[in-house]
Amino acid sequence: SYLKKGDMYMVFDAVYYEPDSLKYELGLQLMEQYPDIPWIPIESHNSIKEMQEKPNSEFGHMKRNLIMGIRKTHKYVENHKVSDYLVPFTSSGCTAMCLYCYLVCNYNKCAYLRLFVNREQMLDRLLRRSLKEPGRTYEIGSNSDLVLENTITGNLLYTIPRFAEEGNGSLTFPTKFHMVEPLLSLDHRGKVIFRMSVNPQPLISRIELGTSSLKERIQAVNQMCEAGYPCGLLIAPVILTDGWKNMYRELLEELEAGLSDKMKKTMFLEIILMTYSYVHRAINAEAFPAAPDLYSKELMTGRGRGRYCYRQEARAEAEAFLRSEIRRVLGTVPVLYIS
Repeated sequence: SYLKKGDMYMVFDAVYYEPDSLKYELGLQLMEQYPDIPWIPIESHNSIKEMQEKPNSEFGHMKRNLIMGIRKTHKYVENHKVSDYLVPFTSSGCTAMCLYCYLVCNYNKCAYLRLFVNREQMLDRLLRRSLKEPGRTYEIGSNSDLVLENTITGNLLYTIPRFAEEGNGSLTFPTKFHMVEPLLSLDHRGKVIFRMSVNPQPLISRIELGTSSLKERIQAVNQMCEAGYPCGLLIAPVILTDGWKNMYRELLEELEAGLSDKMKKTMFLEIILMTYSYVHRAINAEAFPAAPDLYSKELMTGRGRGRYCYRQEARAEAEAFLRSEIRRVLGTVPVLYIS
């Protein structure tokens, strides 16, 4: 097991599991970790009828269940940002409840945390691919938050040293969580690019529900940088809500004050403007009736199948403002892209 006895495990109401997942080491480890809650057998992690039929108002409660299965899809998707490929890996979904989460677009109200126990198979495949195409970067955290997941599975403790020793190229993943302590002493050999997602604290408090605070995130990325990991920040998603310019100006000033000198010298930035959807509006209205409505008819326009993005003129204004403020506050830090 990659987690020590006595580690504090996240609390769940129940585990829904594919019976075959108990043939894997991780499946048995999870059964040991959660002996005192109901274990409910299911045919497929992709289709749990009981969950699909729950009303949107149950969204928060559904996130209190853990789903366990075997990943069967392994298709790598080309990507042209920090990574060369998006790689399906050890989990999808999350326990946090960010009101804009793009996983909700894909999984609707079933955006709860799913763990895939066949990690050996997934990593073996990734290692073979890395040797066949040397020097590539693989995004392993596009469907989940692996720092959060690691507190339950220890999967990063399994993945990082093996890739460092046997792989060619780099792994990368983003996070909104600060629980990096177990990663600091790993032999990563500079092959893991760590990316911390940041937003102004008022938006974290109201919109990124169940995630770490900005101060905790800054401290965590400083620690990872000090431990020799290549590190970057995602300012994401940029939300053009009332007072957004002041909030993002204050965010940049807080980063300048809080980031270590090493981090400021070596980091890069990615900036992503928020995409929203009809599905989010429907779920959020019922599950979080007191939360702010992130949809703006004035600022947003349709973007295919029930999704909304900011209009071109709003995007251009945001990009110009952010580039100018980044230059003023953080100097010549590289901005890889604004999307």
